[in-house]
Amino acid sequence: MLIGYVSDERYLALPGVWVEIHHAQGRTATQSTASGAVEADVPPGPATALLNAPGYGAKRVQVTVGEGHVTQFRLLRDGLLGYAWPKWTPSGAATEFRVHSRSAYKLGLWRYGYAKELIRNLGWYDDHGPRATIQITPDGDYTQTGMGWNKVGYGSAWHPQRVIAPSRSGLYYFHAKNLDGDFFGFPWIVQPAAPQAPVAVLASTITWNAYNNFGGRSNYVNQDGLPPTPTLAARQELRRFTHPGTWPFEVSGAPLSFERPELFNVAPEDAQITDPVEGRLESAMAPAEWRLLGWLEREGFAYDLYSETELHFGRLDLDAYKVLILNTHPEYWSAEMYARVKQWVYARGGKVMYLAGCGLYAEVEFDDEFTMRCRQEGRADLRGESEANLLGIAYTHSGYQSGAPYRVLDGEHWVFAGTGLRTGDLFGQRSLHERCPGGASAHELDKIGPDSPPNAQHLARGENDGGQGADMTLYATPSGGAVFAVGSLAWTLSIVVDDLVSQVTANVLRRFLA
Repeated sequence: MLIGYVSDERYLALPGVWVEIHHAQGRTATQSTASGAVEADVPPGPATALLNAPGYGAKRVQVTVGEGHVTQFRLLRDGLLGYAWPKWTPSGAATEFRVHSRSAYKLGLWRYGYAKELIRNLGWYDDHGPRATIQITPDGDYTQTGMGWNKVGYGSAWHPQRVIAPSRSGLYYFHAKNLDGDFFGFPWIVQPAAPQAPVAVLASTITWNAYNNFGGRSNYVNQDGLPPTPTLAARQELRRFTHPGTWPFEVSGAPLSFERPELFNVAPEDAQITDPVEGRLESAMAPAEWRLLGWLEREGFAYDLYSETELHFGRLDLDAYKVLILNTHPEYWSAEMYARVKQWVYARGGKVMYLAGCGLYAEVEFDDEFTMRCRQEGRADLRGESEANLLGIAYTHSGYQSGAPYRVLDGEHWVFAGTGLRTGDLFGQRSLHERCPGGASAHELDKIGPDSPPNAQHLARGENDGGQGADMTLYATPSGGAVFAVGSLAWTLSIVVDDLVSQVTANVLRRFLA
């Protein structure tokens, strides 16, 4: 009889897992097959399954055996992982660090500004028993429900795992390092308890979650939910590879929980802000956003950092700020977020700096505070209009994954004051973007289109092949609002190493703050 399937945290089939089933007539031992299938001759009814495999955490699971009852057993690989929960917290409030480690680990809290600053050592963590720091994952599709770490065997009053958010807003990282020498760093967004600075910066937390495939699903793999059997050979089975170029849903049938580790948001332990960003996704996620935040501090611009969810749920008071900055890759937004910002810019004089690429390209809806559903990319059904109506530019796939500097189109404009640049000059040659090297116009690129405001000024364009580089634009609204846009994912990865990119950005920010 088929009892279930066993897979790892990537929903990959695990063969050779020892499974012992305790049932009314005794116990039965078996091993999982190549597909992860667990089959055994046991009577129908309630039972307890014990699973054990070298290199993975063992577990006990209550199951029902019988026709129509197939359990998706999930095992977690030994190693070091973690996340803060919640991942964004106001100053003075508490978050819980949730860490999975195969041995005792040391934890420290760091602030990531222009220089990384150790806030404090949080101590060593273990709990006497063998492998006491191993977390136990839920079975089934926990990409929808969250990991629920620290729910099993935790909560001791003698070993609290909560940290009070510092008074200063910004990007913080927990650094975990265990006795086996493993390192894992995970971000924590500390928001102001009340507005403190004239500039608000949004961390692209919704995009982080859309790309996060921990558990076997993201908005790019298994969008509609986990298939009934674990993956054995991805390129032969996953729709992303078997049907390239198709997008299999209008609205995702399954939610994505924020409560999961984010492997691409790890910055190397010894990373400095001027180091190249290594990794495929890292160049579009928190490690890239850190570069802009550090630049703001280097140049003396005070800012408050927020999760995008604060904007969605109406907890970010835009009227308390002079400037809102969108950082690196805010691809996924809700209709509510779009409406709030557009109304602020068009009716109340708000100013936006879009220092990013492929922004507002896809829509999301929220089931609750920490669970979202993605809609089809490139559609704006909920808000009813192209993002170019707000940003001035919109993403197109032309020029994708190329890199080049920008060419000045209007050298007399105040944006280029003090740079020495003239019409026709190139700038933005230096970049920390290793995935798409070549310059500040790189990776994913936004351009002027039919929905761009008619008064948008075209200031510069990326020199990417085929004339498909990013467009730099600026437009104003009758209320005194304004939007400056650069249209490139790599702008923030040039800002700390390219003096001209830095000067142009500073010129705009100072003008917007004046």
